[in-house]
Amino acid sequence: MRSEHRVFLLTTVMALLACSSESGTPGAPKGPVGGTIVISSSADADVLLPPLTMTLLGKQVVDQVFDNLADIGPALNTVGDAGFTPRLSDRWSWASDSMSVSFHINPRARWHDGVPVGAEDVRYTYQLVKDTSLASPLASNLDNVDSVSVVDSLTARVWFHQRTPDAFFKAASPVAILPAHLLKQTAPATLRESKIARSPVGSGRFRFGAWDRSARIVLDADSTNYRGRPNADRVIWLVSADYGAAALRFLGGSADFLDLVKPELVSQVKAKGDEVMLSPGSLDYGYVAFNLRNAANTGPNPIFGDRETRRALVMAVDRAALVRSVFDTLALVSHGPATRILATSDTTLGIPYDPQLASRTLDSLGWRRGPDGLRARGKTPLAFSLMVPSSSAVRQKVAVVLQEQWRQAGVKVRIDPIELNAFGSRMDSRKFESLLNGWHIDPTPSSVREEWASSEIRNGGYNATSYRNPTFDAIIDSAVKEMNPTRSAALYRRGYRILVEDAPAIWLYELRNAQGVSRRIHPVGIRPDAWWANLADWTVNTGS
Repeated sequence: MRSEHRVFLLTTVMALLACSSESGTPGAPKGPVGGTIVISSSADADVLLPPLTMTLLGKQVVDQVFDNLADIGPALNTVGDAGFTPRLSDRWSWASDSMSVSFHINPRARWHDGVPVGAEDVRYTYQLVKDTSLASPLASNLDNVDSVSVVDSLTARVWFHQRTPDAFFKAASPVAILPAHLLKQTAPATLRESKIARSPVGSGRFRFGAWDRSARIVLDADSTNYRGRPNADRVIWLVSADYGAAALRFLGGSADFLDLVKPELVSQVKAKGDEVMLSPGSLDYGYVAFNLRNAANTGPNPIFGDRETRRALVMAVDRAALVRSVFDTLALVSHGPATRILATSDTTLGIPYDPQLASRTLDSLGWRRGPDGLRARGKTPLAFSLMVPSSSAVRQKVAVVLQEQWRQAGVKVRIDPIELNAFGSRMDSRKFESLLNGWHIDPTPSSVREEWASSEIRNGGYNATSYRNPTFDAIIDSAVKEMNPTRSAALYRRGYRILVEDAPAIWLYELRNAQGVSRRIHPVGIRPDAWWANLADWTVNTGS
């Protein structure tokens, strides 16, 4: 999930592939029941249909309304099926050759309109997500899915092209199952604008209540849900125009939860008597992406199309100073497309900060300083725009630091604040020079292909930079297919090194999740990949 908005445990794969799981009968809610949880958000959702949702708030909401077949457990293992928690599928079984897995749908599962969930919903969902006219960013998760067959009304068999370590994860977890009876009469290309994309009907523990654009989103408890009633009666996301307003709502007591506490707010949150929850890491990183193609997409960008120029631009950035300045202790310097909680990460990666070498390199490439200290090559100035979402004060602050560091290197950078939906649209259509983005990776290392493989330079693909390196593609493809975990990890690290050295982007920071929690609520099951994963189990201290 993506813009704004996903620990890989290395275990013996073949043993895990034979595993199966079964859920028990859901019990009564744990803890006090009732009350409302109010969450403060600094940006609205884009669309509430899971295969099209790109914003962080949209993801938080649809994950409550819709269920997947099985959810990755708290260990975030993506090898085989060990540790996965049953969701719509109450049990599953593998074929002897591990080329297919059969999911049995929980017979108690119902869509929020009362219709039973069935195997046909699974078949339809996979077909829809893979449909190119939908242009779903989730489509790459199903690249290894050959087909889905309906064995009976409650059993769907998913067939794979090949055995891979994360085949089960890709099939069962990232893709939420959709109600075929409500969607199949609508052309995939028009679903984004359909009513159900604004008023979703799912099978999750919360039902959709209301969406007042730019104001609030309301979910209500599904009291008869097959997985058990949520503890809270209602969850409300209050949408503010910017982070400052969202923080004030929390500090003022009109919201119970703030999903990002900036360094300057920590003392205020603690002084108020509320709690700051701080994680050792996360699956979120921030980076600058360079568009390697020109504005007309007819050839290389006059600046970013040159690998050595990109590398010099990276050398000119003091990432450690930037992270200290903007985040204090709430972020770490990033070393590439895998954050530290992935076992495949490599903190030795990165083009080192070296302003003198950057200057010599730019000189050798013909980027000469003029009387004003800024560089040009012939009539082409070393100047570009840096697109930033206007709703993110943090990224705007990062952009200002980058602008000054690059100015010292003789580079003129214009900061271009863009409304969030327009930011996403321009990113998708590749109508930018450079952009400052936040990314939430999947816990499986194969997700690196989503942003950086050449196959994702397409409509709906996430490779917005148009980065293309056949060697990188081949190594990552080998890593994805390698069934030996140790060899697979080594291949991933080789691929990361090629990518980072090619510098289609500057990986700047990894966030440490810091959330503000009021005394009114008791959150449980906070995960580094999604703090909201167990929102239905949170309780409200109604006596507070």
